[in-house]
Amino acid sequence: MPSPAYELSPCPVCGGTDDEQVAGPEEIRAEVEALWEFHTRRLLPHTPPLHLIDRVAFSQHPPLRVGRCTACGLVYRNPREREYELRDLYAGEAPDDAVLQALFDTQRAAYAAQAARLGETAGGTGRVLEVGSYVGGFLHAAREAGWRPTGLDVNAAANRFARARGFDVAEGDLASYAGDDAYDAVAIWNCLDQLPEPRDAVRRAHALLRPGGLLAVRVPNGAFYAAVRAHLDGAGAPLARALLAHNNLLAFPYRHGFTPRSLARLLGDAGLVVERSYGDTLVPIADEWTQGWAAWEERIVKGALRLLGGDEAERAPWLELYARKA
Repeated sequence: MPSPAYELSPCPVCGGTDDEQVAGPEEIRAEVEALWEFHTRRLLPHTPPLHLIDRVAFSQHPPLRVGRCTACGLVYRNPREREYELRDLYAGEAPDDAVLQALFDTQRAAYAAQAARLGETAGGTGRVLEVGSYVGGFLHAAREAGWRPTGLDVNAAANRFARARGFDVAEGDLASYAGDDAYDAVAIWNCLDQLPEPRDAVRRAHALLRPGGLLAVRVPNGAFYAAVRAHLDGAGAPLARALLAHNNLLAFPYRHGFTPRSLARLLGDAGLVVERSYGDTLVPIADEWTQGWAAWEERIVKGALRLLGGDEAERAPWLELYARKA
């Protein structure tokens, strides 16, 4: 993978130009090494390299530096990769069908819960557009829950996989999407954190919603990452590594780590009113290549996080917010 070009950036949410360092280059390198060591112990010997995707191998390079906006609290890469390189990176990925099927199988249960929450918050079902639909896990769950789903993704291989399972999927990004029918809901699960310009994405989603329509977003919690990574040195390091690694936060493989405050500001600036926030963990990542004890460890860690976090979204490694168009 060639090295990307970087640029210094103001805060993508509020435009602020001051940030405080959360993790510098040496700290990020140490996190990458810890991440590989963590999962190497938990995967079976001779695990195929393709099954390391989204565990220790991510689409983007590790960040050079992670900062936190002093104005709104957003945690983000600064400097960050240029926009044109980011889109080409995701569009060019070509995992084989076995990997895509494994992702589809592990995600369906988690997406069933999200489809239920979406219907409950929206007050019914209707037409829903999922941005970043990838293998179609949510499209399957939404259809089972009574929604009429459409997917949108830049990756041709994932789109072929989803269409082969009967899903309606458009190829492209949100900025160029030509859909002009008003949607009852737009869902951006595990994707807004990777988009080049989240403000533009939220405004475009707002334009695609009918009046009273619902935008649902799911993002990594930058505040959780910043708080837990502070304990990576010292007696609490093993627990801190487990909390971050099981939630794909170790080495910060995201462009943006939103907080409840920064995300509410982003949605509010686009004319959306937050109705519900929900704290959660990453969808399950254990599969047939995971050692049995490690799969149980993942369940216990994530179960404890849900129990201890309760409805306090700020304590959770992942956030879901639901906001309505006036």
